[in-house]
Amino acid sequence: MTPLIHAHLVNGRFGDPALYVDLRFEKRALLFDLGDLHALPPRQVLRVSDVFVSHTHIDHFIGFDHLLRLFIGRDAHLKLYGPAGLADAVAHKLAAFAWNLVDRFVTDLRFTVIEIAAEDEAVAARFRLRNRFRREDAPPPAIRGGVLLDEDALSVAAAVLDHGIPCLAFAVAEKAHVNVWKSRLDALDLPTGPWLRDLRRAVAEGRPDDHSIRIWWREGDEVGERSMRLGTLKREVLRIVPGQKIAYVVDAAFTPDNARRIEVLARNADTLFIEACFAHADAHRAAERAHLTTHQAGLLARRAKVRRLEPFHFSPRYDGDEARMIAEAEAAFRGEDPSIG
Repeated sequence: MTPLIHAHLVNGRFGDPALYVDLRFEKRALLFDLGDLHALPPRQVLRVSDVFVSHTHIDHFIGFDHLLRLFIGRDAHLKLYGPAGLADAVAHKLAAFAWNLVDRFVTDLRFTVIEIAAEDEAVAARFRLRNRFRREDAPPPAIRGGVLLDEDALSVAAAVLDHGIPCLAFAVAEKAHVNVWKSRLDALDLPTGPWLRDLRRAVAEGRPDDHSIRIWWREGDEVGERSMRLGTLKREVLRIVPGQKIAYVVDAAFTPDNARRIEVLARNADTLFIEACFAHADAHRAAERAHLTTHQAGLLARRAKVRRLEPFHFSPRYDGDEARMIAEAEAAFRGEDPSIG
């Protein structure tokens, strides 16, 4: 089955960090970090509903102005998730502009900013164009086990890492696909229809196999109805396929605590996008700047048992040497000794 989530780096391996995650069947997108966004077509930016900011260093947050410029004049509600201090950063950005003409807008652009102080603690603020983007208190969402967003189709979790300041890493997980076999419905003389939504929902909610599913249909003026056990329907007409998981890690020192948190967050991910700012030979520079090396990135991916490694956020000092940087990360991912070769 075609996966729901499609992710790509907006600026490649050397440019400002920004990961665009297209939710094709929902006609919306998620954005991880706000580096320079000019490479994204406006129509793609305008699909964004939720933004996950690792921290507010300039190369991770400079794109907020571009986002704001494209959404002004549209009736939209964007949610931004990030570390403590994000709401202040957004407030200062918005306060830099004059909003004396907002009464001429018929639309209202709204930002809700959710700060993650700890993996089970959040505070929130709201900014509305009609209120000249003055800061307002907002009820924070319930955060449990680091899960920031929990929807029918997907969830987004975060881990707080140390980069000299708090820096968030994220993982977006698509929930299981529930596919219906039309031929098997026909074989059991079962109709298609709205009852299939209830069937999928019962599976997503983890209802027991003896849970009864109401099956109903209409033919002309006649309405038919019957019921079947969920377990029978799962066995006979459904194909349940695990969803895709993508992890995103930037700007983190290679410390035991960071390593543990990254490994837990990225465990069994299909793809891990992870910073590898420095080559293995420059590990001392990476440590001084609280970044990861190529070898450390590959090692963490291996420990987390991810399927595919995507190293990025390479330092400009390695411009022209991209192939070597990728090769070093891949070698560590395969478990090779960096001293060999």
